[in-house]
Amino acid sequence: MIDQAILAVGVFLIAFTFAPVGMGGGLIFVPLLHYVGGWTIDGALIAVSLSLTAVVSYGSGLAHRKKGHVSDAAVKSGLVGAVPAALLGVAIVLSLGSDLDLVFKLLSTIMLIWSLRKTLKKLGAPPTSTTSPETSKPSESPCDEVEHWPLRIGTGIGGMLSSILAIGSGVIYVPVLQQYAHLPTRKAIGSSLHLMMVVVPVAIVTHLIFIEASDWETLREQAWFLLSLPLLTYVGAKLGAVFGMKYISSENILRVFCFLIAIVLVKYLLDVVPQLLALV
Repeated sequence: MIDQAILAVGVFLIAFTFAPVGMGGGLIFVPLLHYVGGWTIDGALIAVSLSLTAVVSYGSGLAHRKKGHVSDAAVKSGLVGAVPAALLGVAIVLSLGSDLDLVFKLLSTIMLIWSLRKTLKKLGAPPTSTTSPETSKPSESPCDEVEHWPLRIGTGIGGMLSSILAIGSGVIYVPVLQQYAHLPTRKAIGSSLHLMMVVVPVAIVTHLIFIEASDWETLREQAWFLLSLPLLTYVGAKLGAVFGMKYISSENILRVFCFLIAIVLVKYLLDVVPQLLALV
């Protein structure tokens, strides 16, 4: 019961924290379920984590759309690369078998280091001017401003990592949308969330099709508790998107993000290093 209470509070706080910066929270959901809940890293865990990530993306994504912070042209183009790559990611997970735990943690470690580095760089950058309101820009990015193939390659990488690492891939989508769809930050975040709203459900369904009978049994045994987590996640994401954008500065959100990432990174390294040394 204590572990379940920690998990419940954890998913709420993660959703609240990650929603305003356009991230699904998978980088933290997986270690929370793995280390606190005692779940093995497999298709079932990836599907559950992705379901929470999907709730974050929908709760925050719809709030961003209401405010006009979405480029449909960029989203449609990005999905061309992201959806097929998400299916490829599921195939990679299936092919890894018993090696999934080590490969997952290695790839997650790389992703965490990369994400931490970019976030710290962003925190150290001088603040951008906000004197020109974003509402003065067109609500839709013209199609000829979208560099389609670079955008699709970038979102394809994000879609594949989404299926493998159980993440929303906002850390990939947001900079890719900024660079190749030329979107301002808030619109890139909203568009990133809308990519997740399609890609993540595709990955969830595909993972569930291929999980083993024992994994289904685990899901059934914890059905009521697992059903409560998306509700907590939705509430957290909704509050984070509404109040976070208004009352919490991006700098403070990013500092919390860095702190959480650093904790997970250390934990993964403590697991991975001994396994790698044993292979040498």
